[in-house]
Amino acid sequence: MTKYRREDPLTSVDFISAKDVLAYGSAGVLSLADLLERFPKRYEDRRVFDAFPTQASGQALCLRGTVVDTQVRRMGGRKQFYQAVIFEGGNNALNSNKIICRWFNMPWMKNALAEGHEVILYGKPKEYQGGIVMDHPDFEIVGETEGMSIHLERIVPVYKGISGISQRKLREHVFKLLGNIDSSSFQSVYELDPSYPRHEAMSEAHFPESIEQAKAAKRYFALEEFFALQLSVLWKRARVREHQGRVMGKKTKLLTEFYHSLPFDLTEAQKRSVKEILADMRSHFPMSRLLQGDVGSGKTFVAMCAMLLAVDSGVQAALMAPTQILAEQHYLTFKKWLDPLGVRISLRTGSRQEDSDVDLEGDAQIIIGTHALLYDGVDFKDLGFIVIDEQHKFGVGQRSLLIRQGMMPDVLVMTATPIPRTLTLTVYGDLDVSILDERPAGRGEVITVVRKKPKVSDITKFIKDQLSENRQAYLVYPLVEESDTLKAEAATVEYAKWVKRFSKFTVGLLHGKMKPEEKDEVMTAFRNGDIHVLVATTVIEVGVDVPNANTMIIYNAERFGLAQLHQLRGRIGRGKHKSYCVLITDGKTDGSVEKLQVMADTADGFQIAEADLRLRGPGDVMGTAQSGLTDLKFIDFLADTELLREARTHAERVIASDPKLERHPQLLTLIQDGQVEI
Repeated sequence: MTKYRREDPLTSVDFISAKDVLAYGSAGVLSLADLLERFPKRYEDRRVFDAFPTQASGQALCLRGTVVDTQVRRMGGRKQFYQAVIFEGGNNALNSNKIICRWFNMPWMKNALAEGHEVILYGKPKEYQGGIVMDHPDFEIVGETEGMSIHLERIVPVYKGISGISQRKLREHVFKLLGNIDSSSFQSVYELDPSYPRHEAMSEAHFPESIEQAKAAKRYFALEEFFALQLSVLWKRARVREHQGRVMGKKTKLLTEFYHSLPFDLTEAQKRSVKEILADMRSHFPMSRLLQGDVGSGKTFVAMCAMLLAVDSGVQAALMAPTQILAEQHYLTFKKWLDPLGVRISLRTGSRQEDSDVDLEGDAQIIIGTHALLYDGVDFKDLGFIVIDEQHKFGVGQRSLLIRQGMMPDVLVMTATPIPRTLTLTVYGDLDVSILDERPAGRGEVITVVRKKPKVSDITKFIKDQLSENRQAYLVYPLVEESDTLKAEAATVEYAKWVKRFSKFTVGLLHGKMKPEEKDEVMTAFRNGDIHVLVATTVIEVGVDVPNANTMIIYNAERFGLAQLHQLRGRIGRGKHKSYCVLITDGKTDGSVEKLQVMADTADGFQIAEADLRLRGPGDVMGTAQSGLTDLKFIDFLADTELLREARTHAERVIASDPKLERHPQLLTLIQDGQVEI
């Protein structure tokens, strides 16, 4: 048989039909490399199958059985589903265990699965009306003659589905390709582990003899991917440092006046961060620094100090916030502390423009706004310092647009979303990092508890007790409006009920579908104490600062990630009063109470972020648009600290010996093309 090379197109492979080539092409699989580097999403140990379950399980099971009955059924009106009854020992077995499998809104299933088929199932069993069911399990029909099959009696790879290509066919194509490909074509651009031939790692990633072997093979390719990512960020960092930046921060008059005007002392972490920023500003290359601080750690005051250093150096400073509420809040805070120093401050949002009433003529020295700073014709005179707050809320292009409005400005990006220490090198590998790991003095204690279906009367009484002490409360819901598909409470529906329960108090409503001016009006009223209870969605997650609010009740808390819950909880405990966060769950979701208990056990955002990483995996934790991480094939390995450090060490070694990659032109090409494969 012909020996293929990894760069060959699928059209050149004689055992892949033209119809299958089209199906692969629709999924972006065009070459042998595309198919072979589409690694299994998981493996099934088909040497031993699980016993049919007799009760629900939080663990997915791999079962083998026989279809004894199928039918199309209806549930609640017009909703149809296809049901198959599967026996563990076949139709004639006595006392055979059975399981019912259901597929909703998939009418084609009646042509795919029929009585008599022997099947392999993979899914989570749950209890329903006294029986055990699996909804939408992965399934595969066992062939009549298996022989030494690659589908049974071994560790079997399971791939992300491709429309028109069955798991069996995909597995067979990969197996045949691995046996008929020139191993020399697997050679990488940069060899990271000479002791493990790449073609062996490729074979063992697809058809391992053990789960441990599969993990080792995947780790090999994860190291390659992370090495390329680290090389990219280090190369970009080196290019930034080649540019001549402004030397600022020599004058500290405004900073000194500001510091002496504060009625409190900065924390040691804040002082350390200001010193790190000052050192960057005094260097000869543009600053690129991340200020990472837990909720309530005082990032705004550090940003204020840095921007005063810029103003004293004769340049303008700009702060871009992701929402109008947060931008206006920053504006009010800056005015309060900096107006007495004679600093001219301007606000620019999509619906509002305002300048501080400082009796000095001249252009604004500090401009605060939303993305309106990019598009609304803001005329910067000499933009030399930029702060981007909650930077993960902005795309890379938006950040670049603002930076280009200055002349090699110093850039400080801030985030209140604690990122696990294991990920910081990857996500922000091209930035210097300052961490605020202390809370300012004078903040009240926050007590967090988890409650399963508490009585409404108990919650109402608890809130009324707090309101009677002249405090304020948040009631947070996951949905704006009721949903037919999601079993969760909605803010707009519950708002009307709370208005009746708190008839002697004022209840407000805030959600993302409201107009900006409506949100602003509600938030201002809550901040001023005119609204006592605020029913809201996660629109309050970032930056809302009402020190008098000390109570937060979060409904359907299991629907939120831990990091998001931590952000929400950060809206209370900002004053001197003792605060309370109640996480309400129905407890039905697997592990929901245990997950939420993490919130009750610690207030450390970094510990919570690490727990979130373990529970949800890096893909869900990082979300979208973070340094291209959504394109990574081995994102689950981002939790492997040792692997990340190994990749970083390799990349540092290459850049140290060849800063411009002149001796590694293929690596340079990959970096400049924005690729991460090697």
